[in-house]
Amino acid sequence: MAGALGRSPSCAPTSARPVSSSSSSGVRAVSVFAAKNVKLGSSSFFVSTSEDFSSAQRRLPALRPLTARRMVRSSATPDAPTEESKAAGFRSKSPQDTNVVIVGATGYIGKFVVKEVVKRGYNVIAVAREKSGIGGKSGREQTQEQLPGANLCFSEVTDAKTLENALRGVTPSVDVVISCLASRTGGVKDSWLIDYQATKNSLDAGRALGASHFVLLSAICVQKPLLEFQKAKLKFEEELQSIGSGFTYSIVRPTAFFKSLGGQVQSVQGGGPYVMFGDGALSACKPISEADLASFIADCIVEEDKINQVLPIGGPGKALTPLEQGTMLYEVIGKEPKFIKVPIEIMDFVIGVLDFLVKIFPNLEDSAEFGKIGRYYAAESMLVLDPKTGQYDADATPSYGKDTLEDFFKKVVRDGMAGQELGDQAVFK
Repeated sequence: MAGALGRSPSCAPTSARPVSSSSSSGVRAVSVFAAKNVKLGSSSFFVSTSEDFSSAQRRLPALRPLTARRMVRSSATPDAPTEESKAAGFRSKSPQDTNVVIVGATGYIGKFVVKEVVKRGYNVIAVAREKSGIGGKSGREQTQEQLPGANLCFSEVTDAKTLENALRGVTPSVDVVISCLASRTGGVKDSWLIDYQATKNSLDAGRALGASHFVLLSAICVQKPLLEFQKAKLKFEEELQSIGSGFTYSIVRPTAFFKSLGGQVQSVQGGGPYVMFGDGALSACKPISEADLASFIADCIVEEDKINQVLPIGGPGKALTPLEQGTMLYEVIGKEPKFIKVPIEIMDFVIGVLDFLVKIFPNLEDSAEFGKIGRYYAAESMLVLDPKTGQYDADATPSYGKDTLEDFFKKVVRDGMAGQELGDQAVFK
C-alpha cells in the first residue's frame, strides 16, 4: 500500500448525511430519553446532560423505575457498556442512525460495498488514502466522485494510531466496521502488512470508537493456506473469532470475482488464444459479480443468520472450469475456440528454480511467491473444501445473486474492461 506511515491524518466529511452521535454514559442516555419522552401536563420536563443523576431523580421521582430498569441492562459502570449491550444496541437502530466504517473503500470490491451500504441508508465513513486506486492515481476530488454519499476519511490504515485519530475527526462513534482490504500483489511483506496488520488496525480503531460488529471480506482459498496472503488472512480470521464478549463478526469468503476471469477477453477478441493449464479442468469456481458480493456483504450488517459465521459464497449457476469459461467466451465473441494448454509441470519447474534462487538472492522472494500464486489458482478450485474428503464440493458452495459470467463477458466484449482493470493483480498482460 502506497503512502508514508505515520503521516498526519486528513479527514473530510462530505455532503453526505452527518454521522450519528451516540451517548457516552448511562446518565446521558437517561437524560436524552427524559428530554424526548417525559411530559408533565402541557410542558416538557428536560433533564440536562450535565445534571447529576441524583438531582434528576429528586426533580422527577417518576423516573426512578425507568432508570432502575435501564441500569440493570447496562454494565456496573455506566460509562462502560458491555459488548453485549453495544451489539444489541446497533441492531435495534435505524440505518440512518448506524455508523458504518468501510476500509479498503476505493478497492475493486470496496467501491461497490460503499455504494450498496449508502443505498441502504446507513451513515458510511469511507477510509481512503490521500492517493488511492491503482497506482495511486486518484486524489481527493476523484475519490469524492467515486464514493458519492459517503463521509470521507483520508488516512493510512497501516498505522493504527493514525487511523484511530483520523476516524475520531469524522465520527464520535462507530457501530460496524467492514473491511475490504486486500494486498494488491500478494507479495510476502505486503500480505502481512495489509491482509493481517492493516486489517487488525481497522478492527482496533473501530472498537476504540465503540464498534461491536466486524464484517471481513476474506477469500475462500484460505481453506487450504499455502500462500502468504492466505496465511495472513487466516491469522486475522482466527483472532477475530477469538474476541468473544459479545463482539460479533461475519467472515465472507467469496469464490472468484468476475474481473479475475476477464483478463484474457481483450486478447481473445483480438484473435489471440485462450491460455489454460493442464487440460483446462484442473479447477473450477462459481464466480460472483462485484454488485452481488457487495449486496451480500451489506446483508451481513444486521442479518442474524450471518452473525458469528464463516460464510463461503459464490454466484448463481454451476461451477465452471477454465475450459468451460473459455468456451463461453468464444461463444459470446462468435469465434471458433483456439486454446493453448500449458503443462502445469512447467510452473512447478519455474517455482523450484525461484525457490532455489531466493536462498542466494532474497530480493526474489516476491517473484517466487507470485509463481506459487499462479500455480495455486491453476490447480485449486475456488469452492468449498470438504475437510473429511479433501475434495472441493460445488454443491456445498452457496450461490447468491443474479449476475452471470456470461452476462459479464457480453458487457466486457461490448464496452471494454473500463472499471475492471486488474492492475498489479493481472497474470495475463
